[in-house]
Amino acid sequence: MDGSTRAWNSGENLFDRRAWPKRPVPAPRQHPAVGSDTLIPDSQALRQLSFEERKLFRDFGSGDRVVPRQTLIHVGFEEFARRQPNAVAVRHRGHEISYRRLDAEANRLARVLTEYGVCRGDAVALFLERSIPLIVGILATLKIGAAYAPQHVGVAPAAILQHIAGATASSVILTFSAMSCQIPVAHGQVIVAIDEIMCQPPSWTEGAAPLFAAARPDDRCFILFTSGTTGTPNGVQVTHRNLCNILQTSPGDLGIRPGMKVAQLLSIAFDMAAWEILGCLSNGGTLLIRDENIQEAAEQADVVIATPSILSSLDEQRCRNVKVVAVAGEPCPRPLADCWSRFCTFYNSCGPTETTIVNTAERHHPAKPILSIGRPTPNNTVYILDGHLHPCPIGTVGEMWAGGDCVSAGYFGNEKLNAELYRPGPFLGGNRKMFRMRDLGRWTADGELEHFGRVDD
Repeated sequence: MDGSTRAWNSGENLFDRRAWPKRPVPAPRQHPAVGSDTLIPDSQALRQLSFEERKLFRDFGSGDRVVPRQTLIHVGFEEFARRQPNAVAVRHRGHEISYRRLDAEANRLARVLTEYGVCRGDAVALFLERSIPLIVGILATLKIGAAYAPQHVGVAPAAILQHIAGATASSVILTFSAMSCQIPVAHGQVIVAIDEIMCQPPSWTEGAAPLFAAARPDDRCFILFTSGTTGTPNGVQVTHRNLCNILQTSPGDLGIRPGMKVAQLLSIAFDMAAWEILGCLSNGGTLLIRDENIQEAAEQADVVIATPSILSSLDEQRCRNVKVVAVAGEPCPRPLADCWSRFCTFYNSCGPTETTIVNTAERHHPAKPILSIGRPTPNNTVYILDGHLHPCPIGTVGEMWAGGDCVSAGYFGNEKLNAELYRPGPFLGGNRKMFRMRDLGRWTADGELEHFGRVDD
């Protein structure tokens, strides 16, 4: 029995770092030669910069070189299901499920999906609401090498659900039995009610090893669709490699360990919900799914991930048990960051869905001269470029482009938009691409990024 399981069962102090499993020490920052995934000098692209500015361009723009602890995001969950089977994985509305039971239910649903012909590389529409069955559906889909496409039934219009199920060619739509009447179904599609599957007695020995086609690191993990307020929603394809790179390294893992509770506050159709759900379960934490009362869930949590607007709706005086807060998704007001960072570790982060949740982050302190969006997260890069895609001098405002392992696999079925926003990157070897974030920023003298809003504002 490992240390984390002993701590859970015996009541030891779960926040005693001596009880935590050993994790790899990040390698020192390096700048290998051409062909690696780190910024390299390119005489054509960098010719307008001085020698010192080229050095800063590389040093500021490169995240640390770190090997993620896992290459498939659900494997982290499965590891903790073996190590701490009786630990609580998820709580919601007075119900809870252990890691062992959650793993067994996900295996059972995964078998059902394979019986319906879902294979590695397919997409599964996940049309639900916040719930334990939602988590079962996510894990079951990942276990068979498929990608999930989530939408919140009751929030997303029926036309959007129909578009997403059709665009992803999902042959199976996972939902609740009570919601099935709200979901449009096309020819060749079938609805599977997760709650009905979970109520049935298992048809196999619980300890039997599941035989599923293993995913690959560059397989899609989820397909996240934009809101569609400016047109047809576009599905962003995020891979296991993308997601492990942020959730299985620091600071994106937010220090989550067994025994820590993570609040699930955000819409399931929002990319930051994957940060809450999979960031928690792949690191051994307990997920607290909120009901209508956001405040209550936040008060019980050790880790809160939120947009600044949601965080500002909370009474911070009642959240003094919170140990870590991360915000992203919109600009954070300085007073809000100062308030929360006085009593907990506070990360201000930035990054669109196309760069896998966030690709920059920085711990904030009230005494800091500015509130920055930080530095590139591990194995990622950020460039400040002008309108001709030339590097801007340090301290000059330009457009932010992202590179490295954060860059997602592109928009599903929209090659025109892919060609516009995903460009060949002149600063990395190996035919890597960079993504146009459409944010304005500049480097400070000590290598942090100041954010100046959207290009189209």
